[in-house]
Amino acid sequence: MVKTGRSRSPRILQKILRAGRIFPVLAGLALAAPAFAAQPGLVDLAELSLEDLSKIRVTSVSKRDEPLSDATASIYVITAESIRRSGAASLPEALRLAPNIQVARIDARNYAITARGFSTALENKLLVLIDGRSVYSPLFSGVFWDAQDVAIDDIDRIEVISGPGATLWGANAVNGVINITTKAAGATPGTLASISADGTSRVGTVRHGGELDNGGSYRIYARTMLQEDLDSDAGARSATGMKRTQAGFRADWAGLTVQGDAYSGELHQAGTRDIRIAGANLLGRKTVLLASGTEVTAQAYWDFTQRDQPNAFNEHLNTIDVQVQGAMSLGSRNRLVAGAGVRMAFDRIANASSFAFLPGDLDLYWANVFMQNETRVNDQLRVIAGVKLEQNNYTGLEILPTLRLAWKTAENSMLWTSASRTVRAPSRIDRDFYAPSQPPVVAGVPQFVIGGGPQFASEVANVAELGYRIQPSATVSFSATAFATRYDRLRTLEPSPNGVGQVFSNLATGRTHGLELWGQWQVMPDWRLSGGAVVQRVRTELEKGSRDLSAAAGIATSDPSHYWSLRSSWDIAAGHGIDLMLRRYGALPSPAVPAYSTLDLNYTWQATPNLHLSLFGSSLLDSRHVEFGRSGLRTAYERQVGVKLTWRR
Repeated sequence: MVKTGRSRSPRILQKILRAGRIFPVLAGLALAAPAFAAQPGLVDLAELSLEDLSKIRVTSVSKRDEPLSDATASIYVITAESIRRSGAASLPEALRLAPNIQVARIDARNYAITARGFSTALENKLLVLIDGRSVYSPLFSGVFWDAQDVAIDDIDRIEVISGPGATLWGANAVNGVINITTKAAGATPGTLASISADGTSRVGTVRHGGELDNGGSYRIYARTMLQEDLDSDAGARSATGMKRTQAGFRADWAGLTVQGDAYSGELHQAGTRDIRIAGANLLGRKTVLLASGTEVTAQAYWDFTQRDQPNAFNEHLNTIDVQVQGAMSLGSRNRLVAGAGVRMAFDRIANASSFAFLPGDLDLYWANVFMQNETRVNDQLRVIAGVKLEQNNYTGLEILPTLRLAWKTAENSMLWTSASRTVRAPSRIDRDFYAPSQPPVVAGVPQFVIGGGPQFASEVANVAELGYRIQPSATVSFSATAFATRYDRLRTLEPSPNGVGQVFSNLATGRTHGLELWGQWQVMPDWRLSGGAVVQRVRTELEKGSRDLSAAAGIATSDPSHYWSLRSSWDIAAGHGIDLMLRRYGALPSPAVPAYSTLDLNYTWQATPNLHLSLFGSSLLDSRHVEFGRSGLRTAYERQVGVKLTWRR
């Protein structure tokens, strides 16, 4: 379905943000507000046991509330307390806490983040949601991490699933799902102001929360981030820094949530003016518990993004998403979750000279229905079966089934297994990308260097998993997952049939297998060790006749054979804590990046009931290291030390 037209951006909102007027307004509100009862205090290790952690309620695996210990997936939960103790100031840095996620920093503002391999600068097999809103870009099926932010202190938890989630979350949840959930407004009363700075970045946040007249709660916030340019490993300045300002709100009352954000930013780019980004979103969600016991949730959101990249494109994208789902019990043994949804995206692109998305204006849609039933065979065995039917305007109907078994081998342990089929549906870069925008025409044939991929089909993954989770004692917990995936119709870049240039095609297959391990040990009431490791093998093969040029184009996958982390969290005295995190990544094959180890340290001090201080250091083992990219061009990350002050009232 293709339509044309011109969208209108929220220009007034952008002007306010660019003028920086939100901050003084919020600061004034904060200082003039009456003092609220002290906000939820910082949690000592002894106050949050491993048993408490195993009982954390998660929603990403079944789209309903369930304890982490019962979830039949390779899921790791990054808690708010873990983020605070790490000193992370951005979403990508917070994701480094998950042992089942592969995080590589590409430059000052860009990251390659994936699970189970297929890491590239255009990673496209991981679905990311913020409070139920997908931040997937239909341009390349990935995430512009430089445009995503939340107030870090407002994060409740991040659920990180490695493995398929398509039956519930749809196409593109191929290798994993990251679900970022912020705290309810009622959990953030009073005023918070924080500032964080190191040698190359500064982050400031102001937030205020209170009560509504109708018994509900609200909060408003503003946040700004400045990231300076960094040097390449050859010593040249890399123009990839950024500055971004964001503000938003959330209100909760009577089962209804209304929230929204708006942002504006300028991203450095060599040889041109800055890339300008802006966006806004508004989400509403209502949950009702019917007399029958059925829980019905309806959610709708609007999301606008603009990305004005000189010499490339200027995109205005409006997305509208509506979903309804119900969760109910069927007799004493069955629990059913079923729903439907539709997402529409109205993409308007003004193309420049370097390349083009053709047609520039395109309307996209994704419609789906799904159901997943859990049958409790007996007290030990559960069977979960589900399927999603999803329709999109590139490939039509996609069928995304899953089957899972969970066996409670003892009160404190569970064995689970799954088999799933999922797809990565085409994005605009697969079908509509052409370079240059105005090619020479010979004998009536445009001579594109890259001429789209009109026949590009969905990439397909068939996944098998076997997992085991146990808490053998009150002080030890452990999780292990083995996985094997067969990929078909992977993207390649092939010579064009018309004899000039290349087109995207599906002439590769792949296989991955590996093991994900992590665990925690409460050594003493005030000292906890956490660690995790992934060993994996990612193999791709070209089909007969393929002349793939992806590697030369810099979009081929490049993954380590292993990566691991070890973290120590120690409350050295009342109000004082020290966290150390050692990370090790294996070498990348193409472009070749050497293996590296890095150590981060964060010291926290509750100076007064209202004032919290953090002193942190990153990349402490070496003066600098690299994580991604070609030698001579890739960014080198130097040792940094910094400070964060947080004031609450």
